Amino acid sequence: MTRQIRTSPAACDQSLHQAYDTALLDLDGVVYAGGRAIGHAVESLAAARADGMHLAYVTNNALRTPEAVAEHLGELGIPTEAAEVITSAQAVARLIAEQVEPGSKVLVIGGEGLRVALRERGLVPVESADEEGLAAVVQGYGGPDLAWGRFAEAAYAINRGVPWYASNTDLTIPGTRGIAPGNGAAVEVVRIATGADPQVAGKPLPPMHRETVLRTGAKRPLVVGDRLDTDIEGAFNGEVDSLLVLTGVTDAEQLLRAEPRHRPTYVDRDLRGLLSGQPEVVPAAEGFSCGGWTAVALNSGELELREDDEADVEGVTGGAGVTGGADDSGSGADRDPLDGLRALCAAAWTSAGEDVCTLDAAKALARLGL
Repeated sequence: MTRQIRTSPAACDQSLHQAYDTALLDLDGVVYAGGRAIGHAVESLAAARADGMHLAYVTNNALRTPEAVAEHLGELGIPTEAAEVITSAQAVARLIAEQVEPGSKVLVIGGEGLRVALRERGLVPVESADEEGLAAVVQGYGGPDLAWGRFAEAAYAINRGVPWYASNTDLTIPGTRGIAPGNGAAVEVVRIATGADPQVAGKPLPPMHRETVLRTGAKRPLVVGDRLDTDIEGAFNGEVDSLLVLTGVTDAEQLLRAEPRHRPTYVDRDLRGLLSGQPEVVPAAEGFSCGGWTAVALNSGELELREDDEADVEGVTGGAGVTGGADDSGSGADRDPLDGLRALCAAAWTSAGEDVCTLDAAKALARLGL
């Protein structure tokens, strides 16, 4: 069956936390960055949970155990059980266990999260490529202090023919000081030294989605993330809806240039978006309108953003309630820039179709302050 190409962010009349039973939340760049809670995350998640939404934290970061992640979330003011945390370490451990004998030795290049997940699957984590009977090499994010020699240890084993697995291939990871290299960058180091390719378990690939469904039992899940190439693509591959929040690595320009598998169902500033509906983006005489903004793909190769006059915006739904919404009859200062971005998404994605939008959006985004 051919999947329909998304050409616009979707509308939702209900608050998202009421429309979906479970939020599958990424952590880095969504709930926290560099260990500190992102603005509005704590209170938004508390409100969603209090109103009946199940929260599950789904992370490609394999460094820490679910217990450690749950403890950290609790310290941030987000009460969490370890069972509510699903990591790429768990997904890759299951993947390995399905392909090797019980009790097999696995060389670990990464942190404690990998070791605990392997033991949970009846496997034996080891530290040396010289271990007799080595069945696999597994690589996951080891934090900024991971010794360079660990990559050499992986290469020694892989070059001898030992199967190689990676928890994830995120090239970057957000922190309090900025964007830092992620496990994907470390995987590339080993790839260069070996010429090999690992089996990968984490988002956006099926093993992570399967692990999440098995552990949460979600019926109407909403994936919430900040990365197009992991969170949003993972939702696409799993055929579930997604919410992109602009608190992590993805910026507005990257969103406009998203290929079909990277286009989220909804977009919002931060986790307050869980507590509101999503406005409708409607076709206009020219382009697409949302909340008093109209976006047009021009023949000159630009995306243009216009403010509707009072007559044009009558009846157009405003922005998400948690952001104050857009006043359809007000001045441009009253309009929500997120509605302008939603209109631009529709113009860009419709213009691009199955491809990537190449229209210049710099002036339009500058007008929105994005």
